[in-house]
Amino acid sequence: MTTTPTTRRRRDVAVPDGPDIHCDNLVRIYRAEGIEVVALQGLDLEVRSGELVALVGASGSGKSTLLGILSGLDRPSAGLARVAGHDLGTMQRAERLEYRRRTVGFLFQQASANLLPYLTAAENVELPMMLAGVRSRQRSARAHETLEVLGIADCADRRPGQLSGGQQQRVALGVAVANRPRVLLADEPTGELDTRSSDEVFAAIRRANTEFGTTTLVVTHDAHVSEQVARTVGIRDGRTSTEVLRRDAVGADGEVGRVAEEFAVLDRAGRLQLPKAFTTALDLRDRVRLGLEPDHITVRSTREDREEAP
Repeated sequence: MTTTPTTRRRRDVAVPDGPDIHCDNLVRIYRAEGIEVVALQGLDLEVRSGELVALVGASGSGKSTLLGILSGLDRPSAGLARVAGHDLGTMQRAERLEYRRRTVGFLFQQASANLLPYLTAAENVELPMMLAGVRSRQRSARAHETLEVLGIADCADRRPGQLSGGQQQRVALGVAVANRPRVLLADEPTGELDTRSSDEVFAAIRRANTEFGTTTLVVTHDAHVSEQVARTVGIRDGRTSTEVLRRDAVGADGEVGRVAEEFAVLDRAGRLQLPKAFTTALDLRDRVRLGLEPDHITVRSTREDREEAP
């Protein structure tokens, strides 16, 4: 017996349930001057449809490599990367172009990467629609709606040089979501902004996520930004290592407060990455002792064994 998949409403478009971003044992190996660099080492990640997730990690952890693959600009060496039903490992050139034009939007750290300086804000937002074949009247109406949702409708007739840094980045966001992509990828979108402008840009990203139903993955080093989402995924050494889940809870005093819980991520092979603070504090290295208890697992240092060895 066959069943019809359920759908959720995304403005006026019905889309299937399930993760919009799905990575399973994703590997990316670069070769340069005869040396292999493993940028992703079996990364697993799921982002559900309509979710807003922050991705954090140190430089060199694999964040940029992951965004390159998810945006369709790079290919995985092994494993599965699927976005909104597209298998990024098997897509051909024509499909990749259409994918980047309609399915995924990308917001760069520098607004200038999304904007043309000689076009107004409205014209910049209309440009991706023109390339996608959207009719003129519809382009104008959608550009106005987009700028209004992002809180910069009054900037429609101004060119980038007449805008503040925060306004430019919000127009750049408008360009990224102009074709109403299923997925928005944002690479350090507040990295070059002051606190006030950063808050305005992230609020605009949140509104785009809510109003347009756009699944959003934000790469950031800004703790203030990552703390504003319900889920933050940490990446280390090319694999997802931790997740922080946040929720509102009522305290003993009756006040509603934000509660954050950090979890280690266990992949399908049974691997997990212990936080560096834990391994350093207990001198966990080389080998550890594992113990299976009725309701938990113990991890113990072998420091005594090392000290007794001749």
